[in-house]
Amino acid sequence: MSAYDRRDLGLLLLRLGAGGVLAAHGAQKLFGWFGGGGIEGTGEFMESVGYRPGRTNATMAGLAEAGGGTLLALGLATPAAGAAASGAMAGAAAVHTPNGFFNASGGYEYAVTLGLAAMGLAVSGPGRLSLDHALGHVFDRGWMVPAALAATAAGTAVVVGMRSKRLREEQEGEQVALFEEEFSR
Repeated sequence: MSAYDRRDLGLLLLRLGAGGVLAAHGAQKLFGWFGGGGIEGTGEFMESVGYRPGRTNATMAGLAEAGGGTLLALGLATPAAGAAASGAMAGAAAVHTPNGFFNASGGYEYAVTLGLAAMGLAVSGPGRLSLDHALGHVFDRGWMVPAALAATAAGTAVVVGMRSKRLREEQEGEQVALFEEEFSR
């Protein structure tokens, strides 16, 4: 087996593993499969962690994970698929950051690992054992990698930034109420 064959097999395994996990997580959000909350339950969770409107954010995260994961597994439109999935994982990591790094403590380890795997595939390409290769890389042009990653980074920065601002404002409101309560006694 040549080095190229090993590389292509390795990329296929990485795509199937990371893409499959991402697709399953997206299906939990969108359809309630695999013990997930579906749009309603996930929307309520999204609201509770500051992503509002929750239903819209649940739909967007579910589509990015399910769609991005499925496309990564197939090796189709790999730059866009990897960028979308990594953006969703950046949003998830923002929720888990206060808990530290390790997943055992509710940290961001898992989200970052999936996000980096998806981004790495967007950058490296899917390899020869992919639909992108079979279709002549019509959806996997060199210019698409920076374009997809930049667009996703901008969108993710806006969404995560709005969440952070909202959480800060809520925390400040709670502190003012607590302060007023202390001195009104």
